[in-house]
Parts: sequence; C-alpha cells; structure tokens
Amino acid sequence: MAKKDIAWSELGFGYIKTDKRYVSNFTGGKWDDGAVIDDDMIVMSECAGVLQYAQTIFEGLKAYETKDGKIVTFRPDLNADRMIDSAKRLEMPPFPKERFLDAIKKVVDANRDFVPPYGSGATLYIRPYMFGINPVIGVKPAEDYQFRVFTTPVGPYFKGGAKPITVKISDFDRAAPKGTGNIKAGLNYAMSLHAIVTAHNEGFAENIYLDPASRTKIEETGGANILFVDSDGNIVIPKSDSILPSITRRSLAIVGEKYLGLKVTQREVLLSEVFEGRFKECGLCGTAAVISPVGRINDHGKEFTFEAGMESMGPVTQKLYDTLTGIQMGTIDAPEGWIFEI
Repeated sequence: MAKKDIAWSELGFGYIKTDKRYVSNFTGGKWDDGAVIDDDMIVMSECAGVLQYAQTIFEGLKAYETKDGKIVTFRPDLNADRMIDSAKRLEMPPFPKERFLDAIKKVVDANRDFVPPYGSGATLYIRPYMFGINPVIGVKPAEDYQFRVFTTPVGPYFKGGAKPITVKISDFDRAAPKGTGNIKAGLNYAMSLHAIVTAHNEGFAENIYLDPASRTKIEETGGANILFVDSDGNIVIPKSDSILPSITRRSLAIVGEKYLGLKVTQREVLLSEVFEGRFKECGLCGTAAVISPVGRINDHGKEFTFEAGMESMGPVTQKLYDTLTGIQMGTIDAPEGWIFEI
C-alpha cells in the first residue's frame, strides 16, 4: 500500500479525515464484536447521555514509522488501563484491554498509508473515545455506549524546534481533590477552555493550576503534566491525587532514572520553591509534544525565569526528549513491552 500524497512536512496539529475507523457498541449489557468501518458520521438521539451530561472519556496516542520501516505505537497498554479507570469513575462499562489493543492495531493497519514516513517529523495521532449514546433525561448513567477509534496524521508539535514558553498561574481550579482530575474525561477539558482562552488573550502559552485546597502546590496544566529539574540536575515531579497520570511523564521518569542515571522524586511541589530558585528547568509532558520547555512562570505579574532561559530546552530536558523520542522511533533500544508493532 502506497503512502497518501500528503505534504507531510507541512502538516499542522489538526484533524484530517482518514479512510477507516473502529466502532463497537454496548447494548443489552454487553459489547458487540466491533468492526472497522468507512463512515465517519455519528447518529444519535438529541437526548443522548453524552449531550446532556457529558458522559464521555477519551485517550490519545500515536503511531510512528521507525527507521527500519515498521509501524509501531508506544505503550498502548497504559492507555487501555487508564481508559478502564476513567470508565469506572464515570459509571461506564470498561472496554476490555485486549479488545482495546486489538482495535488500535486494526484501525492503524487499515490506515497505514496515512502513517507519515520516518524522518518527516509527523506521526499518526490515534484517538480512542467512548460516550453514552441512548436518551437520558434524568441525571443518571446511560445504558448504551459507543466506543470508537479514529486516526489523523499530524505534524510535529514544534515546527523549527521547541522554544521555551511562558506560562501563568491560573486563577481557576482544574480539579477537586476527590473529583475527576485523575481520569481522562471530556468534562475536565471543557472546564479548562475558558482558562486557556484567557491565558492566550493575556499573552501566555498555558496555565499552571494549583491545588484548590491551599493554592500553594503545583499540580499540572490544562493538557499536560509538569516535571522540574532541580539544582543538582535531578527530576522532581509534582504529586497529587487529582493529577492525570500522564503516560509520557511516567515514561520520562523511567528514561531519566534508567537511561540517564538521574534521581527521580515524586512529591508535593510548592509554588514558592520555584520562586526561591530551587529548579533550573521545567517541562510540560504530553503525547502531542513529548516535552514543552517552560522558560518563564508568571504569578500575577511576578515572574521567574528558569536558568535554562528562553532560547532553547535546558540540557537535562533535551536529553530526556531525545532519549524518549529515540525509543519511540526505534533508534534507541526500548524497555520490554514499550513498543507495540502493528
């Protein structure tokens, strides 16, 4: 199968319809066999549970072409596990892990001519998601659900290299301590939209959310976990029950410890520690960019610029980025089980 005629190096991070997607329906208390289909349209009742009460969850991962021509995905088993946790929290029927992995394999294989070539900087983004589809007017879980997976080719998150960004301390709270911050629910992202638009209008790239109880501890941003590099060159990761367990961040922690020989500590991180100069680098971790370097944090006009500066990634952050992307692209040996070949 030949690659699609796409200007791969010119792709942005947006939706492009591909040929196939995977669909499975939960009705009568069980999931059907599922299928790869052509139709990208969804038909549902005007009273569908997802439309009334936002009962929807999702995941995000990528498929890559490696140097030796294989098509692989990165740690999809963790996406499956996290989606199961998300489903349980929103009273949705978990989609079985093995079936999740099979769906990823089938939909990527069906769209393999949309997988960008190695070296282009582009990848095939994969979006599994699930939602309540039957009519629900009283406040209660839906009875019927649909699980879907679509793909879209996307360009590199940073064109021309990653430049450090300036982020602000948000006046808004992302999640409550016993809320839904630790699952990947659509409602978490809906509530962050006003905050991110506000940040952009004020000239900032992102928000950093603090813990809602004391507003003294750093949690995460609207779409990424945070890691810091301390004055000794080791990694410090904020800890909280309301932080989404990012697969990228968890992988970077292992890379830092096992590949780079760094000490990795996960603990509560006070905002005051940043302004005291205890950290020399900061990065935002997620599927889209792997690591977005943070050069400056603004707290209501009070600014702190990290030692690494605003021109390029800091040295430790760069090593983390290079090593993890090397593992993903097949130029560095991966830990067992990290690479899932299509």
